[in-house]
Amino acid sequence: MNKVDVLLGLQWGDEGKGKIVDVLTPKYNVVARFQGGPNAGHTLVFEGKKFVLHTIPSGIFQGDKVNIIGNGVVLDPAIFKEEIEMLKEGGISIEDQLCISKKAHLILPTHRLLDAAYEKAKGKAKIGSTLKGIGPTYTDKISRNGVRVGDMLGDFEGKYNKLKQRHIAILEQYAYDYKAELEAYEKEWFSGVEVMKQFQLIDSEQAVNDMLVEGKSVLAEGAQGTMLDIDFGSYPFVTSSNTVTAGACTGLGIAPSRIGEVFGIFKAYCTRVGSGPFPSELFDDAGQAMRDNGNEYGSTTGRPRRCGWLDLVALKYSVMINGVTQLIMMKSDVMDDFDEIHAATSYKINGEEVSHFPYDLDENDIEPVYTTKKGWKKDMTKMTSADQFPAEFNDYLDFVEEYLGVPIKVVSVGPDRAQTILR
Repeated sequence: MNKVDVLLGLQWGDEGKGKIVDVLTPKYNVVARFQGGPNAGHTLVFEGKKFVLHTIPSGIFQGDKVNIIGNGVVLDPAIFKEEIEMLKEGGISIEDQLCISKKAHLILPTHRLLDAAYEKAKGKAKIGSTLKGIGPTYTDKISRNGVRVGDMLGDFEGKYNKLKQRHIAILEQYAYDYKAELEAYEKEWFSGVEVMKQFQLIDSEQAVNDMLVEGKSVLAEGAQGTMLDIDFGSYPFVTSSNTVTAGACTGLGIAPSRIGEVFGIFKAYCTRVGSGPFPSELFDDAGQAMRDNGNEYGSTTGRPRRCGWLDLVALKYSVMINGVTQLIMMKSDVMDDFDEIHAATSYKINGEEVSHFPYDLDENDIEPVYTTKKGWKKDMTKMTSADQFPAEFNDYLDFVEEYLGVPIKVVSVGPDRAQTILR
């Protein structure tokens, strides 16, 4: 029986997972999303076209692959419909390839309004939500009030209206003016529900395990990043799902013993969107250069991302939590112009130097302690094999590998699928 390989981000999201899923997909029969929702923005660039996927797995561009939206994902039918239309306009055919878990929960229009009402009420303490209704949907899932994809096949209107009324009562408590917004969004939403019904709605946990028994190869595609995990991230500035390897077990219905390779993706530097602690953040020209060179603006929100040096303390923690077997380093070309490259190898917390990831990044006075390496000062974007890597770049790779104890197997030197070098 085959195992499921897992691919996930090791930082605060935006590591470039979409591109790598697209690069790896030819080796797999099935690509499955296991958590998160349209707060994900997986950008893929090829043949001069740019696509941003929010819900649909990134294996959709490979033609003959089965793509599964797993039970751990939360779905907004209106956004799903937009995504389907974008793919059709790009000439991508998907009807036969895409399956949706009946157990996946639906984001209702009122979930989005609740998200906005909650963030507004928090004022300066806001989390930096993408306002897509993700948190309120997972809240309803856990409090056993949610509406699921499979409910479309039964008394859907009854379940929908019951939850909607519950939400309206909360919105009125917050004195949130919802009526015009709700009416407009509901129209789009129900139109999206009709589009979703055209796809195969499946018992995905059974389907995935059956495929493994048949000898098919499955890649589980994570969204967001480990540092945004609800349990292990920088709480409370986190997402509402388990973004780690264990999330693939609960989000697809596979046993822990069925996990094979774990591909951990990280950037050669760090970024973060929204609020929350970020020990190695830069507020100087170096940080701005990373933002400009790396085009660090959110694919879902357009927000400028906060940028900083690579944080190896946090990265080592992520590698441990996920059981990473192979590392993939993205956006190394963004660092081409730097004379020196810094990486945080420990933290000073209240004057004491530590090399472990602390309970609360936000409460402590954290100062990163950096190790400095010489920059490579060469244009990496045209390179096509590891033999062409500058000595300084190889030195940086060796240093990161030694610290993390896991090999870096793939290096990305640009946004295109062709700019990917295997080591």
